[in-house]
Amino acid sequence: MKFKHAFSPFVFYVSVALLFIILAFSLLYHDEALGIFKALQAYFTAKFGWFYVLGATIIFFAVMFLLFSRFGLIKLGSDHSTPKYSNASWFAMLFAAGMGIGIMFFGVAEPVMHYLAPPSAEAGSMEAAKEAMKITFFHWGLNAWAIYSAVAVVLAFFAFRHKLPLTLRSAFYPLVGDKIYGRFGDMVDVFAVIATLFGVATSLGFGVLQINAGFAHLFGFSMTVGMQIATIAIITLFVSISVSSGIDKGIKLLSNANMILAVFFVLFVLFLGNTTGILKDLVENTGNYLASFIGDTFNLYAYEKQNEAWLGGWTLFYWTWWISWSPFVGLFIAKISQGRTIREFITGALFVPTGFTIVWMSVFGNSAIELINGGFGELGRVSSENSSLAIFLFLEQFPLSNLLSGIALIMVVLFFITSADSAAMVMDMLCSRGKDATPKWQKIFWAVIIGLVASVLLYSGGLEALQSMTMLWALPLAVLILGSLFGLFRALRVDSEKKYTQDVANLPILSGSKSWKERLEAIINTPDYSEAKDFLKAVVKPAFSEICDEFIKNNLNAKIVENGSKIHIHIDHGSERDFVYGVRFIETSTPDYAMSDSYYRAEVYLLEGGRDYDVIGWSKQALINDVVEQYRKHMHFLHKTRG
Repeated sequence: MKFKHAFSPFVFYVSVALLFIILAFSLLYHDEALGIFKALQAYFTAKFGWFYVLGATIIFFAVMFLLFSRFGLIKLGSDHSTPKYSNASWFAMLFAAGMGIGIMFFGVAEPVMHYLAPPSAEAGSMEAAKEAMKITFFHWGLNAWAIYSAVAVVLAFFAFRHKLPLTLRSAFYPLVGDKIYGRFGDMVDVFAVIATLFGVATSLGFGVLQINAGFAHLFGFSMTVGMQIATIAIITLFVSISVSSGIDKGIKLLSNANMILAVFFVLFVLFLGNTTGILKDLVENTGNYLASFIGDTFNLYAYEKQNEAWLGGWTLFYWTWWISWSPFVGLFIAKISQGRTIREFITGALFVPTGFTIVWMSVFGNSAIELINGGFGELGRVSSENSSLAIFLFLEQFPLSNLLSGIALIMVVLFFITSADSAAMVMDMLCSRGKDATPKWQKIFWAVIIGLVASVLLYSGGLEALQSMTMLWALPLAVLILGSLFGLFRALRVDSEKKYTQDVANLPILSGSKSWKERLEAIINTPDYSEAKDFLKAVVKPAFSEICDEFIKNNLNAKIVENGSKIHIHIDHGSERDFVYGVRFIETSTPDYAMSDSYYRAEVYLLEGGRDYDVIGWSKQALINDVVEQYRKHMHFLHKTRG
């Protein structure tokens, strides 16, 4: 029986083949692979650490420029598009995919480790505590989400505004043009599939250690590889169910549930602990982070050679990890962000998760440091030796500890599921040239592959080798991200110029053949569906037909396209931006003075989206004049952007 599929054969089969080749090498030659990957990682960190730091800095400031410049007003989609998801659901999904499982794993452990072994303060001192929180904020804050946001903006802009495939290949359209549809684009997507798979598999492999630690802590289960593989198998079943249900029924619901749990969880710990002290710490931590942000961003310890190893083991590790994850997280965030302006997107994707992370790390990190200062030294030892157990040992010191540990365990499992099903969806899209409407078996296939790879690597001890290999891909990815941002700014300049020249503040006056009373009646009137259809038949179609014939007489490739409630003229300009002028019929609520519940508007739209003005009641001549005027503006736009 032949399976129905929607994938690109080259991308799918090459990805699967490379997957098993790399996996086999890591398994059969584990020690050699680990040695090679570790040596290469150390070499790249030593020789290109400056580039990782500089690249992450450039990406951050590029994102900030997008936020505050006129480019921020451009939508990730057509001008009349609207967001599909509420702000709460959108934030929950992007946070769960981006680093939800990470803050569970490192929320206690990382601040404690920095406190006990800071790079430039006395271990266990007050200065070490301040430095520990500042470093933790720095690693998990604005820089990380700027990298994700940069990739997401590039992909969403070209996919939703320029109708390119929603895959990594589209990021390079400004640089290589139509080559993204050939083998070049296929290989970019293959690269993204492998990077996503091994990045997610290694992270989830370590994540299942925390799940196992939670079961061991709460129920006394053994912490064995067999137990961990069984856990992965059970969770993979839930991942398969979730990913086959789609975003709205699977990922969205689980992400919303997890964010609700996360908010209650952090509030529980806040109010059960030293509430006033934690809030004071939060305010001061935030101030220290912001005050030192620029200096820390450029800090390479160039004059403090003894700290270079610390930099490579922490900051550069995180920078390469965020970059390595950016194709996966960026594509997923892009998928759920259509209809938002660039400014809205960056504000939500950069500041909201950073703010929540700062609160989380302060509540758990400062509380953990306070416990150690109070004599609970075992927490420091466990954080360094077994980070997966740290949060459960930490929660033992609070009232209702079993309840809190149970909530923590549920959250880790849910974050595990949402990360895995997001990754499965992304890999399916990468293999299907951006299409999401694919057979369910394709998404389930990738969900199973993620679980299988994580299980095999846990069994063989190959997780560390694959993690090191994933980090190596950060160098070419950083170059590609910077190149794609350059292309994005070029394209945004063109779109911004287009938006400026298409300003509709001065709308055309209706044909002089109509009196002012007739024009006023057209404005006040609230036509029903049949009147809108009559207007389409009597005015729009004849006007479009007449002007289309004139375009053709002037040797232009013009055609009329009708699709349901929309009709437009399309003028092909070859390699330059095409011209589209259309009318779409929209049902909307009536003013209070009208008798009916709704009426129809005939709104003009161009290639970039809706113009938000109604033409019902216009004469044929007035409509033709408006087409000509918009075409004049389009030609002026082409003139301004040539060369």
